[in-house]
Amino acid sequence: MDRVPAETIYRLTLNGQGGMLPLEVGAEIPSDAASWLHFDYGNPDAARWLINTPLLGETEREALLGQSSRPKLIRLGETILLILRGVNHNQGHRPEEMVALRIFITPDLIISSRRRPLLSEQDVFADLGKGIGPDNPADWLVEICDALTDRAGEFIDGLHDEILELEESVLAREMPGNGRLARIRKQLIMIRRYLSPQRDLVARLANEKISWLEEDDRRRLLDIADRLRRWLDDLDAGVARTAVLADEINNLMAEATNRRAYQMSIMALLFLPASFLTGLFGINLGGMPGANSPTAFWVFCISLLGLAVALAVWLKLRRWW
Repeated sequence: MDRVPAETIYRLTLNGQGGMLPLEVGAEIPSDAASWLHFDYGNPDAARWLINTPLLGETEREALLGQSSRPKLIRLGETILLILRGVNHNQGHRPEEMVALRIFITPDLIISSRRRPLLSEQDVFADLGKGIGPDNPADWLVEICDALTDRAGEFIDGLHDEILELEESVLAREMPGNGRLARIRKQLIMIRRYLSPQRDLVARLANEKISWLEEDDRRRLLDIADRLRRWLDDLDAGVARTAVLADEINNLMAEATNRRAYQMSIMALLFLPASFLTGLFGINLGGMPGANSPTAFWVFCISLLGLAVALAVWLKLRRWW
């Protein structure tokens, strides 16, 4: 066995009762207890340890340090290599840029790595600190899948709340902020892109013939796969609802444009007779009525105003306005 490195985020052993015991840096990794070593593979020292440790083969190193971020399951005898995805809750990052969690797990050793922090890993570690965490690697695997699914579900619920708020606004004929609907649709599509293969992966994991996975673990994994399926159905429903919202917003915009164009047409119609008469009386030809009268201008203005009022009343009675 190798020794415990200092470059870990978490280094501990599972005490078999839901709690943990910390591992000392430089101590030999115990072979009689299940250990969990968690790394940030963006740390050069952590990456160097993962490359040089005899605990890992070439395939395992590539899985823990590789660039692939799609959910993946590789079985090597009684060893499992997993790449799972979790919602990105880091400040300044977009949630749909999901974080890859890479896992190497055997009956007595867990080595995991990621590039950015995940709330799901923190949830499992916090449970261990409270003494209500996983008892063994199989239980740990189920707990991490469960935590990833719960966090994804919370985010999807938040998206649906936003969609509901947008629907209420559109029904009240209020236009949403610029880009808000497009952002929600993008998040729905991107989250679905990663959760769909992850659902298949968890279902496949539950059916793998691995000796250290008990029936209760398989049942819980199938339950997680079923919850992921329900979240995927909700994502599909969200995509459909946002498509309807987009159509309704386009209809509102077209209606507003048509209404403005109609109002401009009515205004033009009101001024059309006045424009004709002012053009007619503006010609410089002899014989123009009232040319020599000092009151002719005011009589003409009052006549134009009366004509406009009469036309407006007529349009109102005809329900054009």
